[in-house]
Amino acid sequence: MTESRRILIIDDERPILLTLEALLGRHGYQTETASTAAGGLRALRNKPASLVLLDLQLPDAEGLQMLDQIKSAHPETQVVILTAHDTLSNAIESIKRGAYHFISKPYAPEELLSLVEKALEKQSLLRETEELRQKTQQLEKRLEIAETRLTPVFQSKVMQEIEELVNAMAPSEANVLITGESGVGKEVIANIIHHRSRRAEKQMVKLNCAAFPQTMIEGELFGYVKGAFTGAMNDFPGMIAEANDSTLFLDEISDMPADLQTRFLRVLQEREYRPLGSTRSLKANFRLIAATNRPVAQALAENRLRSDLYYRLNTFQIEVPPLRERKQDIPPLVAFFVKQFAQQLGKPEPAIGPDAFQKLLDYAWPGNVRELQNAIEYAVVLARQNLVGVKELPAEIQLPAALQQSERGVAPPQGVQSLDDVERRTILEALAQCHGNKKKAAQLLGIQRPTLYNKLKRYAIEL
Repeated sequence: MTESRRILIIDDERPILLTLEALLGRHGYQTETASTAAGGLRALRNKPASLVLLDLQLPDAEGLQMLDQIKSAHPETQVVILTAHDTLSNAIESIKRGAYHFISKPYAPEELLSLVEKALEKQSLLRETEELRQKTQQLEKRLEIAETRLTPVFQSKVMQEIEELVNAMAPSEANVLITGESGVGKEVIANIIHHRSRRAEKQMVKLNCAAFPQTMIEGELFGYVKGAFTGAMNDFPGMIAEANDSTLFLDEISDMPADLQTRFLRVLQEREYRPLGSTRSLKANFRLIAATNRPVAQALAENRLRSDLYYRLNTFQIEVPPLRERKQDIPPLVAFFVKQFAQQLGKPEPAIGPDAFQKLLDYAWPGNVRELQNAIEYAVVLARQNLVGVKELPAEIQLPAALQQSERGVAPPQGVQSLDDVERRTILEALAQCHGNKKKAAQLLGIQRPTLYNKLKRYAIEL
């Protein structure tokens, strides 16, 4: 029998104990009996039960006192009161003290069995919820530890300098602007700053300005009152209110509409705001961290980022370089992600073969750390015999370095190109389209393979 179907019966009448034991046993339940409160508590200490059927009249204790002791020592255990003393006051008091239900003697077997099944279902849900809560807490703790330590993962000089800057300014209330290409880890840096700040006890609030239509961002940020616009059926406090006493992280801030940037600048200056449709101003107490994947000079020139807002939020600026410019970080990042995904999959950590590792080092990583993370997850899933070879890497990483630029569709250099430049690029594009297969590339180009080999040699294309 499973422990989840274990029932303890506490009653001082032996015929009741025997009857209940036989009835429940016939329906697959594991039962234990006790004729006193002391015996019942001892049985629970020795082996917890999912459900207790408890009589209110016991020779050594009042049933309600016994109920209190059970719920105090075993809060997840469900208790059904089964008694001949079925007064309304007893029923109400039992439920108030945590009993699942109250049923009077004599009882109908069908009614009792239905009640037992429902009580056990509730206990099972509570147990699953608690297990999920514990797993979530453990995962959050692991993520927090991982996200608040840079040096074990990022070992390039530039990232160590960022680590020093973060350590120096995190405890302050200064605004921070984080710049860098998509996937470099801007949100990770924001998490680290928050976790090392004086506001770390509260969760950081995040809003991606590029993830919402422009008409919705204002409501998400400032909140609104019921009836402020069509569809506003209830009050919504908004992200600024949620970030009170915490950190507000605005990702892709250059995608915020220009007029909303003006209004948000006023919030930063005056430290108060007004929800949509409201006539009352509220205090704003948050620390701002903003991020953008656009070069700041470009965003300012294109009027995507207002200069007055930029100067207000740019107390500290952290520029996170792309992964291709800090390849010293690739080996520790690979080790970190291999361990992470092996644990998630419940399999041993595979080794990365020398050829595969060289491919990882040679690849340009246009998607930066996020692309590396996805590539390692892909490789760990496909790993056989505890080894990641070249074949276990994503197809684009397997391509020769000469083809990867063409595969990504990088624009050709500006200006007039010679015929040789055009021909070389055409050959590279054909090879990339055929994933390095020379026979197929020659067919695609309409030339013989020997001709293609001669051109590869002429243009110093190595595959």
